[in-house]
This record gives sequence, structure tokens and C-alpha cells, in this order.
Amino acid sequence: MWHDLAVAFCLLLVIEGLLPAISPGLWKRMVLTLSEAPERQIRMAGLGFLFAGAVLLYLIN
Repeated sequence: MWHDLAVAFCLLLVIEGLLPAISPGLWKRMVLTLSEAPERQIRMAGLGFLFAGAVLLYLIN
């Protein structure tokens, strides 16, 4: 189980690093736009991603 968790974390880091590595300018604009968004909107987006990830994980397994 710990191995699977470590693999998942490493994949998360790879995916999170893709956009800044490929297009740093776009990444900066996205971060600036996100910093101006209301907290409620950010929270709802986070919950949406969390729910989508959980459903996809359930479907895969």
C-alpha cells in the first residue's frame, strides 16, 4: 500500500510540473487569474476535482 501511495504522489508531482515546464508564461497567467478568483469559486473547483478524482479512482479499481 505504501508503495502505491508513493507512486501516486510521484505521478502527481510529474503532472503538476508539466505546465510550468512546458509554458511558464501561461502558468504565471493562470496563477495570477486564480489569485484574483473568489475563495468560494476556488473551493468549488477543488471539491469538483476531488469528487471527479474519487469517482475515476472507483471506476478504475
